[in-house]
Amino acid sequence: MLPRPRHLAHVRALLEQVPVVALLGARQVGKSTLARELAAPSATIFDLEDPEDLARLTVPKLALEPLRGLVVLDEIQRRPDLFPTLRVLADRPGRPARFLVLGSASPELLRQSSETLAGRIAFHEMGGFDLAEIGAEALDTLWVRGGFPRSILATNDDESWQWRGDFIRTYLERDLPSLGFRLAPEVVRRFWTMLAHHHAGTWNAAEFSRALGLSEATVRHHLDVLRSTSMVRRLEPWFENVGKRVVRSPKVYLTDTGILHRLLGLRTRHDLLGHARSGASWEGFALETVIGRLGAARDECWFWGLHSGAELDLLVQRGSRRLGFEVKLTDAPKVTPSMRSAMEALKLERLDVVHSGKSTFPLADGIRALSAHRVLLDLDPLA
Repeated sequence: MLPRPRHLAHVRALLEQVPVVALLGARQVGKSTLARELAAPSATIFDLEDPEDLARLTVPKLALEPLRGLVVLDEIQRRPDLFPTLRVLADRPGRPARFLVLGSASPELLRQSSETLAGRIAFHEMGGFDLAEIGAEALDTLWVRGGFPRSILATNDDESWQWRGDFIRTYLERDLPSLGFRLAPEVVRRFWTMLAHHHAGTWNAAEFSRALGLSEATVRHHLDVLRSTSMVRRLEPWFENVGKRVVRSPKVYLTDTGILHRLLGLRTRHDLLGHARSGASWEGFALETVIGRLGAARDECWFWGLHSGAELDLLVQRGSRRLGFEVKLTDAPKVTPSMRSAMEALKLERLDVVHSGKSTFPLADGIRALSAHRVLLDLDPLA
């Protein structure tokens, strides 16, 4: 396992500020490994999938109140009844213990259970390995295999391919039921595969409903489940009174390109580059890379489009700053009328065209070609 210093430093800082920190992310992204790195020898760890640890928490207050230092509760979404106890323990004078809770659910889903901890809990989302951790020289491998540790660090492509297939099956047959989602695995797999073929497209519930023979409410629920378990990013449309008809449907992306490629049956980079969805795959990969580098929160990221055809893949707004990003699977990007429309309509501070070449260079006033290989060097995190 490679070190993950950025996540370690952030979680340590949060534990100094609040009594409860929630480390969230999909299964198998390395949350438990990170927690063990944080835990001193005196830390207490509860695995809420372990029957013995669950038995120790039969009476939560009696089990947790005597503990000191760091207490780790893994897979917290299995025991949402623990949150009221954590509130009581978090309010003790001197804070004799701090709690790190790990969850495979999104902040939105977990907040439904943790409202009693308002003002006492901070959230940190953890994804798979990114470019900063793997290194720009491994960009193509990261794109093809995705960022799940056991996929990207596999000894060969066949091992990575096998692991991703096992992950998908386990997610459908075990993980979703353990999270409380009672869904037929074969139906969710069909939906997930169809979503892979629509990766980077605008969401149309009616289209999915007709193709799968399910109600629109059901396909929306399936999307919400995949999103709440960190498998899907839903990029909301940007609304502003610009005097033009804007696209009002969100765009959807599978968050991990390795899982995307497994669902599409694309084993190698050669397979990927010859596929009709290669551009869409690159778009999702580049956007995740940019968002991670900027440190942008979900509610700071948007896409923008007009029914006339002009669009922008990613708009990031923080305060008065507006940054635009367009993604192209080419090493020779050019300025388009769509980019100029976005610059003017959205009043962008800058527009970067993220491309697959090796160089970053200016294209026009306020517009530059940004090499995905140089994102770490040429793109500064948001202040």
